[in-house]
Amino acid sequence: MIRLAICDDEKKILEDMSRKVRTAIDGAEVSLYSNGMTLLEDIKRKEEGFDILLLDIDMPEISGLEIAETIQHSDKKPLIIFVTSHDELVYDSLQLHPFGFVRKSYLDKELSRVLEDAIREISSKEKNFYFHTAEGDIRLSLKDILYFEAQGNYIRVVTGSEEYRFRETMQALEMALSTDGFVRTHKGFLVNSEAVKIINSDKLILDDKTEIPVGRSYQEAAKRSLMRGMLR
Repeated sequence: MIRLAICDDEKKILEDMSRKVRTAIDGAEVSLYSNGMTLLEDIKRKEEGFDILLLDIDMPEISGLEIAETIQHSDKKPLIIFVTSHDELVYDSLQLHPFGFVRKSYLDKELSRVLEDAIREISSKEKNFYFHTAEGDIRLSLKDILYFEAQGNYIRVVTGSEEYRFRETMQALEMALSTDGFVRTHKGFLVNSEAVKIINSDKLILDDKTEIPVGRSYQEAAKRSLMRGMLR
């Protein structure tokens, strides 16, 4: 089940978006908020959290930008879609890496499209990666994998809490996982773009402060792919 929250101080927009969301996402659990502080309280309180947040950028008391900034470093990281009637505010929001934008004047056209993209993104994050080791067959959630590192005839796969080694080629891994957000940054590294915090010309810094090298021949393509993911 998709859990989605809509936060907007305009009652008519809130109700209109609610109807459109329920039409676009069959069986979605939709929570409505006219106040951003109440939404933040529920995000902290609810153990399951939300999968998607639709946030009005410009609201009194606390704006959608402030809500996104408050939760961006939390363990619960929903996809954030900003909704606005002020196009000039879109630029200010890019630093928060939202998943998408919806203009209120184009609600009918843009909301269903961005929700379709969000569902595909959530589905891809729920994928698993299977491989065989000396200890047995292992299953990891793709979203938990930070990076793969080539070590001779083996591949080292690293998550935030564990690591394994298995036989495979980096080329085969790249082909299999390129559509799931994994980017080749070096002949010996394949990185989960969702784990990247800082992009430099010769290295990446992940959320856990791990540094991953960027090979000269991979710089342009890797940076393009990673920036596309950050701005999405």
